[in-house]
This record gives sequence, C-alpha cells and structure tokens, in this order.
Amino acid sequence: MAEVRRRDYEMTDREAMLAFLDAQRHGFLAFVRTDGSPGLVALNFVRVGEQLYFHGSPEGEKMQSLARDPRVTFMTADPFSLIPSYWTDRKLACPATQYYKAVVVHGEVRIVTSREEKAEALQALMEKLQPEGGHAPISASDPLYSKSLDTTAVLALPLTEMTAKFKFGQNQPARKRATIAANLRERSGPRDKETAAEMQRAALRNQGK
Repeated sequence: MAEVRRRDYEMTDREAMLAFLDAQRHGFLAFVRTDGSPGLVALNFVRVGEQLYFHGSPEGEKMQSLARDPRVTFMTADPFSLIPSYWTDRKLACPATQYYKAVVVHGEVRIVTSREEKAEALQALMEKLQPEGGHAPISASDPLYSKSLDTTAVLALPLTEMTAKFKFGQNQPARKRATIAANLRERSGPRDKETAAEMQRAALRNQGK
C-alpha cells in the first residue's frame, strides 16, 4: 500500500476521497510503455461503485502498453489558492505555496469486454459530463449504440489502493493559519473564500485526530 509522506496533509476519510473523485472530471493515467519508458495520458473518468472507468480508442500506444503491462497510477487534483510568501514572512520566499486536493490510485487496469459493463460505464460518464441529458441513454441492447460499444475501449481500475492529500495549511501554527485565512478573505480572489473555508475544515479534522 502506498503511503503519503506528509501525514499532516493526508486525507484518510474514504467518503471524502470518493466525493472528491466524483466532483472531478479530468485526471492523468501513468503507465509503462512497450519500450519500458513511462507514459502519461490525460483523460476523463467516472466512478461507478469501487471502480474508476476510462474510455478511448482500442488502438494506439496506450492500449498496446496496457495489454502488455496493466500496472498504472492515476491522479486527479484540484488547485485552490496560491499563498504568497510575504503573508507569513517578509523576507523568505520559502513560505510561498499552493493549497490543493489530490487523489492518487495505484493498481492494475482491466480491459472491459462485457458490452453491458461498457454501456453502464459510458452512460455513467455521460451523466457526469453532460448531466442535462440530451441523448438517448447508452444501453447494450440499443442498436443505436451497437457499433460504438464494439469500437470503444473501456478500462476499469479498482479503488483498492488509494491515497489523498488535502493541503490547507494544517502544518502551520494557529496564528499563521488565521493570518492566511484573513488575507484570503480580504483578497477575495476566484477561490479564496472557498480556500479559507477548506482551511477551517482541515483544522477541525486535525483536532479530531
């Protein structure tokens, strides 16, 4: 099982981790290319139960590589506010940082062959990315999707080895956290108030440990 080096940022609440995965649309899948070098692709994903699903072309380097070696690492992250160094130190650049949430999943992907499972995964992905509908539901029994299901590759990754880091100043003393939160509220950038609220939640979680 992979471990998070910075335990003060570690998120262990599985429901919070799953909720974060459900809220994200985009991530990165790392794999071993056929020549042994690292490969990386950006893709959309959806969670159905205890598995993540990805889709794409059945041909190409990614599928060739995964058929040979199914080991992968998947990551999705959400950047929150940038924290300037001078908010907590007038000289050092070191305190400059960015707060964020990130989930990493390690495991082996499975190439889905069942048309029913493919249809379920692709319909779930549509509901996530296009919640307003506007299309005929994807079904293995619908002839409308017969060709698409045959020509679309679907990969499944179990959520058995998952870690997360939610970094929101948990390592800072209360006085510095209060200063950062106050500056965020005053600056009022696109995600500053949201970041300040996440700081408060992170501090309360740490108190409960």
